[in-house]
Amino acid sequence: MKLKLESFLPYRLNRAAAVASRQFSAIYRNEFSLTVPEWRTLATLGQFGAATAKEIGEHSAMHKTKVSRAVASLQRRRWLVRRTDDLDRRIEHLALSAAGEAAYRKLAPKMLAFEDALFDKLDPEELAALTKGLAALERALGADRAPTLTVQPDRAAAAGLDARPRRVA
Repeated sequence: MKLKLESFLPYRLNRAAAVASRQFSAIYRNEFSLTVPEWRTLATLGQFGAATAKEIGEHSAMHKTKVSRAVASLQRRRWLVRRTDDLDRRIEHLALSAAGEAAYRKLAPKMLAFEDALFDKLDPEELAALTKGLAALERALGADRAPTLTVQPDRAAAAGLDARPRRVA
């Protein structure tokens, strides 16, 4: 039996994801000067209000070092604030600052427009089949059981975060 990459599912998924990511990078890299981990962190905090670095990593399937670098970079840009947990000093609660919220409000519609443009290339039956097939694949791989965050608009306030940037060395 000979492996044919063009029909090997992991290869095809990776190729499709790489092409989509490269095309999407024109938005987040050129317009916002963000890396992949930075836009994922920004979008996660924009969607959920606040999270720990561990939660961001688990939700977006990023390694903790990538999340850590993204958090540091967003903080240097004053797009993110952090507060140490009162009970466990190893944990930091993260949220977007006012500037980070403004960046997220500009980026999110562009993300959705990019997705819509991809969807427009498929007919309704293809889109339905793709959505159903991806859900089935995620279930089969256990990716549907990934930790999820709960949308809590005032999660940042509950974590004791405000929009004042913390001083960065």
